[in-house]
Order: sequence, then structure tokens, then C-alpha cells
Amino acid sequence: MDVQEREGLNAVIRQHSEQLAAQLHAQAESLFPPDASKEMRTFTSGEAASLLGVNDSYLRKLHLEGRGPSPELTPGNRRHYSVQDIVELRHLLEKTARKPGDYLPGRRRAPDGDGYTDRLQIIGVMNFKGGSGKTTTSAHLAQRLALTGYRVLAIDLDPQASMTALHGVQPEYDLRDGGTLYDAIRYDDPVPIAEVIRKTYIPGLDLIPGNLELMEFEHETPRALAQGNAGLFFFRVREALAQVDADYDVVVIDCPPQLGFLTMSALSASTGVLVTIHPEMLDVMSMSQFLRMTADLMDVIAESGADMSHDWMRYLLTRYEPTDAPQNRIVAFLRTMYGDKVLNAPMLKSTAISDAGLTNQTLYEVERSAFTRSTYDRAIESLNAVNDEIAQLIQKTWGRR
Repeated sequence: MDVQEREGLNAVIRQHSEQLAAQLHAQAESLFPPDASKEMRTFTSGEAASLLGVNDSYLRKLHLEGRGPSPELTPGNRRHYSVQDIVELRHLLEKTARKPGDYLPGRRRAPDGDGYTDRLQIIGVMNFKGGSGKTTTSAHLAQRLALTGYRVLAIDLDPQASMTALHGVQPEYDLRDGGTLYDAIRYDDPVPIAEVIRKTYIPGLDLIPGNLELMEFEHETPRALAQGNAGLFFFRVREALAQVDADYDVVVIDCPPQLGFLTMSALSASTGVLVTIHPEMLDVMSMSQFLRMTADLMDVIAESGADMSHDWMRYLLTRYEPTDAPQNRIVAFLRTMYGDKVLNAPMLKSTAISDAGLTNQTLYEVERSAFTRSTYDRAIESLNAVNDEIAQLIQKTWGRR
């Protein structure tokens, strides 16, 4: 290929990139106009009761007694609750709870009121093979934890920024002047992390979006190491998060699909590690290499004086099809080998999850009426089982049942 052909290919790639970005932007504007912001749907009384951990009849009693927010009444006289209504109900119920934390399950303050007795949980969701369900897992986990009463910070550390797009931020247009975690961990003039945190349309869930700018950290770290200016580069995410430690109960980090400096820095900051696995032989073989490389790099970092111990590490089976015999053999193989390190609940493969993604929504956001009841229920039950099992790990780490 001569120079002219190479230059021609560059021009074609750039043109295609700009065309695709423009079309995606147009599609986003058709779904969410520029003067509108993404909003969370309302929840039926049954869904609200499930999120709060009470009976629907009890919510009806509160409504009839005039206690708590007034739900929206449909023409059929059914009650629908907004996410803000659920937050208000959660605080109301906590006041009369049998024990603290029944409805607000986050960290407990120290007896003297200075700080917390429970440490911030930072969950790194990782695998260096694309298509393992990493972003789907991260987004649904962050939203489920927020909807059930935790204060959550979701960080998109993947330059492809899929989790960012799911939350209504288009990287090419909304982050032209920065605004990713890179701004807070860069080597020259980092900004306070609070400056890159955005509120979302879900109370209790904040977001640090991502875009291609994150790759600068991968490029700059080798130069900084060569010049002796990088220091302990793997602490940069941890040190940035320390600035907002008191503001959150859980941080969920969607790591890039590679074992680079971003992933290693996130791994060093994490208190819990979730490795997503698609139960196919090629994916399992790839994971074998990922685990070997991760262990070797963690040894190197530990030799530098870092504490690389974690509260927990689990494998999550994703895009699992129970009727697929080869997948079942691999699942049995993994459970035999790793035991309780594999989460009991798998994330089932579902058209509901992929169809919701077509409109940049998670399954928690999309209207239930968009799917057949059996398709939606099967998918949402799978997601809730996974996320609630992770929530139990968090509670266990804090010394609670």
C-alpha cells in the first residue's frame, strides 16, 4: 500500500467516523431532544413495594392514611410511584424500622458521627475480552443498588463509553472539553474528582462518564514512568476516589476490555472484583490468559508496596442459556473448579436486555409493556438475583447479615 492509498484510507475512516457520530447524535436527539433530559419511568405499586422490601398492601395502607408521597393514579385507579416517591418512602419507613438499615442499607456512621464504620465498597467489573457482558453488568448493578437505597457512583473507565451512552450522555458531543476520570488522574494539573461527577435521573446514582480521552492515561503513563514522574501510578484512581469517600456507599467501575494501566489502577483501588464470563470455550480460554496476566501484574504492584488484597472476588456467568448443552458443561466445569467463587445467580441471555439497549436504556428503565410478560419477567428476575447477591456480599463485608 503506497502513501496515497494510506492517506486515502485515513480520510475514509475519518469520514465514516464523523458520519456515524452524526447519525448516532441524530438518533439520540430523536429519542431525547436537546431541551429534554432523560427521565426514569414510574413504577407500579408492586414494583415499588418490591424495591422497598414491603408488601403492596402496606403501601396501599400508607396511601390511604395520607402518609408519604401521593402516587400517580392511572385511569384504572392503579398506583404508580416515581423514583423520588420511592426515596421519600424509604426515609419514612426507616424512621419506624425494627433495626437501622432495613430501608437505608448503606454505610453506618461512626458512633461519634465522624466518618463511617464501614469502608467504601469499590467494585471493579472486568474482563479483557469484549462481549462478556461487562457494561451490561456494571450499568444494571449500579442502577439496582441505587434503586434499593445505596448511594452509588458509577465510573465509565472504558474509552468506548457504552455505560455513558446508556445514561443519556453522548461522548462525541457532550464531552468535547473533557469531563471523564482522566481529568482527575492525569499527571499534569489533575482536577478534583468532584468536578467530573454528574447527577443522573436516578436519585442516589451519580456518574463519571467516559470517552476516548481515557486512552491518554494509557499513553502518558509509560512516558511518565520513563521520566520518573509517574510515582505509584496504580494509586491514582484510589487517591481520586478518596476525595469523595464520604459521599457514597458503593462505587461501580466499568473497566476497559484490556489489561492496561487504567484497569490496573482500578484493580488497585477496588475492594471487590467481579469477573464476567460468557460460558463459551473460547471465552474461558481467553479468561485463563487474563487471570494469568492479572496475577503476574498484581505481584509486580504488590512488590512496590501496594496492598493488593480484596474483600471478595467473584465470577459472574453472563449471557447464559440454560438450554445450551455445551454451555451447561462449561458452567459445571467452572463451578466444580472455583466453587463459591462463582456467583450462584447467572445473568441469562435475553432479547429484553439487548432490545432495551437499542434505545440506550437498561431493563430497569424500559417500560414493562414493551415486552411480553414472560420475556420481561425472566430477564428482570435474573438481573435482580445477580445484583442482590452482590448486595449481600457488600453487606457481609460490612459485617451484616
